[in-house]
Amino acid sequence: MQGTVSSSRRPSSWQSLLADVVLLGLVSGPLAAPFLAASGLLGLPLIADIIYAMGQRVCPQPELGLALAEPYQMAVCMRCYGTVLGLVIMRWLYHKDQGKSAYWLEQYGLKGFVATFVLCLFYPLELALQGFSGWGMHHSLMMLFGLVAGLGLGAYLMPSLHNRLKVL
Repeated sequence: MQGTVSSSRRPSSWQSLLADVVLLGLVSGPLAAPFLAASGLLGLPLIADIIYAMGQRVCPQPELGLALAEPYQMAVCMRCYGTVLGLVIMRWLYHKDQGKSAYWLEQYGLKGFVATFVLCLFYPLELALQGFSGWGMHHSLMMLFGLVAGLGLGAYLMPSLHNRLKVL
C-alpha cells in the first residue's frame, strides 16, 4: 500500500509538543527553583518547594546541586542536569536534521539499544566512582558524565518522540 501513512511510527503533533514542554520543564525547573525560593514573593517559594520535591524523587544526590541563590541550590545534582542538557542538545539536533544522521541510534535496532544502554551507564559509573577516595566529587565531571548519558538517551529517543509523517 504505497502512499499510506504509517500510524505505528508517527507520534501526533500533540505528543511531540508535550515531550518538548516536559523537556522545557526539566531544563528550567532545577535552575528556577533556587531563585523562586529566594524571592520570598507570594506563592513563588511554594512553587520552588514543588520543584525541589520532584527533584528529590528523581535525583540520587539532590544535595549536590549548585548553589545558585545562596543558600538555595539547584533542585538536582549536576549529573542529572547534565543528562537533561544532553537531551536538549539531541532535541536541537533532531530539529535540525529530522533524524537523517547516522548518530540516531533507534535506526540500528538492538545494536542501537545496546549502544544507548552503554552510553547511559556513564551516569551510574560516575556515581559509583564517587565512592573511591581518589575520585571525589566534582561538579564538572558529574555534568560531563550525565551529558554523555543524556546524549545517548536522546540519540535513541528523539526520533520516536518527534518523528515526522513517514510514507510507506
